[in-house]
Amino acid sequence: MDTDSLRTFLAIHRAGGFSAAAEQLNRSQPAISRRIALLENELGAPVFERTAAGVMLSQLGQVLLPHAERVLAALEDAHLAVRELREGDAGPVALAAVGTLAGAGLTRILKRFAAEAPDAALTLRTATSSQVSDLVRRGEATLGLRYFEDRSPDLQCHAMAPEELVVACAPGHRLAGRAVSGLADLAGEHWLAFPRRDEQGEVAAETISAQFLVRHVAGFRWSAVDSLTAQKRLVEAGFGISLTPASGMAEELAAGTLAVIAVEDLTAFNPVFAVQRRGGHLSAAARRLLALLTEEA
Repeated sequence: MDTDSLRTFLAIHRAGGFSAAAEQLNRSQPAISRRIALLENELGAPVFERTAAGVMLSQLGQVLLPHAERVLAALEDAHLAVRELREGDAGPVALAAVGTLAGAGLTRILKRFAAEAPDAALTLRTATSSQVSDLVRRGEATLGLRYFEDRSPDLQCHAMAPEELVVACAPGHRLAGRAVSGLADLAGEHWLAFPRRDEQGEVAAETISAQFLVRHVAGFRWSAVDSLTAQKRLVEAGFGISLTPASGMAEELAAGTLAVIAVEDLTAFNPVFAVQRRGGHLSAAARRLLALLTEEA
């Protein structure tokens, strides 16, 4: 079992088929098929099942998958360590972050990082919290930013400054700029919130439900909106109110297009963590970025 076989196996799994994997790897489909046939012959069982719906992992393939990911991630660590020895602070740093965390605060950090490590090639991609962990675990991201701590033994989490949440409303709302004694007073409002975790996979989507449940409010009217920008535009238009990151609505507050309802019994935060692979190699540039991300914690 060699790294080329494992890389081919992972490419087919992630691409969803042999043809797509062959294109990604810039190889012919017969060459891809022969490589998998050799792997399956060595293991004594198929790693994929060919169905009418496409290619899916066999039981053996499911067992092999996490080991293949760890092997290739360790190999990438070796390449990065050698490259760092040659290039110092230069080289790639891949950051995966939940989309709602890619706001003004992260922008300030990335600007500072670019100034301090100008030769580092930084890339950024967005994903849900669980996807961020998976990208870091597989070595596709050097660091990740996610909501809530991931206690998986193969990941190491570093606390960042938590994300403060406030109740946002339209400037013309009857309670705009005013205070209410408790969140339960707003149970009759129409809320805009992210789809719940079982629908779209973001753990922080449960925050508003949890806030009502601890106040013994069993139900409230809400609509699922999977974009923070869309939520803000709908709130501005008066279609509802939302529990919104304070840092994500600074521009709207300054422009007067959004307002805040103060809730006396509400102090809400989403915990935020930077994630790295436990035991994985971090270049000098990646270590500097991690320090910048966590220095306000």
